[in-house]
Amino acid sequence: MPTPQQALLFVILAAMVALFVWNRVRYDLVALLALLAAMAGGVVPSERAFVGFGDQVVIIIASALVLSAAVGKSGVIDRTLRRIEPYMRTTGARVTLLTTSVTVLSALMKNIGALAIFLPVAIQVARRSGTPASTLLMPMAFGSLVGGVVTLIGTSPNILVSRVRAELTGTPFSMFDFAPVGIGIAAAALAFLAVGWRLLPTGRHGQAPASATFTAEPYLSEARLPKGSPLVDRTVAELEALGHGEVAVVAIVREGGRRYLPAGHWTLFANDLLVLQSDPHALQDFVGETGLQLGGAGKGATKDLYAGDIDVVEAVVMSGSVLVGCSPAELRLRQVYSVNLLALARRDQSIATRLRHVRFLVGDVLVLQGAAGALPDVLRELGCLPLVDRATGLGTPQRDYLALALLAVAMGLVALNLVPVAAAFFGAAVLSVLLNILTLREAYEAIDLPILVLLACLIPVSDAVASTGGAELIAGGLATVATKLPPVGAMALVLVMAMGLTPFLNNAATALIMAPIAASLAARLDLNLDPFLMAVAIGCACDFLTPIGHQCNTLVLGPGGYRFGDYWRLGLPLSMIVAVIATVLIPIFWPLQ
Repeated sequence: MPTPQQALLFVILAAMVALFVWNRVRYDLVALLALLAAMAGGVVPSERAFVGFGDQVVIIIASALVLSAAVGKSGVIDRTLRRIEPYMRTTGARVTLLTTSVTVLSALMKNIGALAIFLPVAIQVARRSGTPASTLLMPMAFGSLVGGVVTLIGTSPNILVSRVRAELTGTPFSMFDFAPVGIGIAAAALAFLAVGWRLLPTGRHGQAPASATFTAEPYLSEARLPKGSPLVDRTVAELEALGHGEVAVVAIVREGGRRYLPAGHWTLFANDLLVLQSDPHALQDFVGETGLQLGGAGKGATKDLYAGDIDVVEAVVMSGSVLVGCSPAELRLRQVYSVNLLALARRDQSIATRLRHVRFLVGDVLVLQGAAGALPDVLRELGCLPLVDRATGLGTPQRDYLALALLAVAMGLVALNLVPVAAAFFGAAVLSVLLNILTLREAYEAIDLPILVLLACLIPVSDAVASTGGAELIAGGLATVATKLPPVGAMALVLVMAMGLTPFLNNAATALIMAPIAASLAARLDLNLDPFLMAVAIGCACDFLTPIGHQCNTLVLGPGGYRFGDYWRLGLPLSMIVAVIATVLIPIFWPLQ
């Protein structure tokens, strides 16, 4: 029988799970309420209630998010994909390349950051190729999840189970301890997704309701042709050919400010001011390859050609956005944020109410109109991710590789055991600001405060699961079943439990609850701790069944036009594959006895 403290703790955990499943209260507020209840009931001593806010896990995740934003601001990935895009001639090739790219990048940085980098790119590939975005986005989201299990920093559950291991054994998992099992899982998942995308329903349209009616004006900017450029004395047509048909020279300003509308055979002279019209991502590549000196793009420099600097952008509402649960009228978008809401698309749903009274949901696709120069800041303030990103770091291609270099150095220092994880990634995050890769404001905005609050609040609650004997009690119940199974079956039971809970809880919350239970079960069965912790990490990281268990799944919900049940079509067979592969590989690299 549970003690009164244990009973109270189980009530708090059950209430927390119910609120997560209900999904009407923000998950960070649920965590705050759980911590408050645990303090009030004496389950968590007041002197231990706030240790989570100073835990290294919080620092590691915050620093990894900042580094992810720095890499995302770089144009290296986008330019690389554009060079190989002509070889993606079939839908299968597009799915395979994009999913593989996201998976690899997710192993090197936070998986939500990796997916956010590729989302605008995938939307553009879908539009240019005529491929439905729904065919590309869910495989990419699932790829980001399996990529995250390869390294310590790829996903939050890995960091959290590493913390539990450090508390129990004195030694955390290292940067690449997850790699032997993670690489096998990622390879099997990629092989399945390369063909499994055909299981997705056809006819899903994410942003079509918005973009069919409202089309963003082409991006106008100005660039100077410097002296000594190899493009001097070349023709306009030759310059435009470097843009692969996506950049047009709409005007040339020369001879003291005289404006000309050039033909393709016109010759370019040194110091010509070129007015370019382009998709913003194509423009970034174009400027980087040609060496043009971009000046004042989107900041009124082209007012003589374009009356007013009003722009239109499509953006997806992210988890934690200030928009969620509110209407445009309540937020006073025009008065407070100086933007107009032109349209809204929501997972193939028609909206009967007036637009100003619609309450925003995570995954909604918005069409916003506002001042071109201010829109990027407004989108960050609102917590929205642009689908046609106008804030692409134009004009600084020489700094693109700095963020990747910082990430590589941080990972190398950790892998060689020269610097602790928290110190290495915190230092890299600070340097990304000092080196002007990110502004201080961009660094703060990159930090996902709700998820950090959730972690900080649930860490002491998780500790209470172990300190009150609650984990031991639950493990005792599981042991009655596990003793009838072989050791690998007991480990698989933990893996399946974690995979079953994660679709309804936040993956970090599941890891914090399951890790002490798995550790207690391993001790009761006199088995090694590590394979059970690995099972928890993989089970918590691999949620393929719902759009709410992980932010990566939520991120593609609106742009892909998916319905709740669509995730099962592709996710259920992938979950089974991951469970089987993990059950086979974990005992090989982490023996049970």
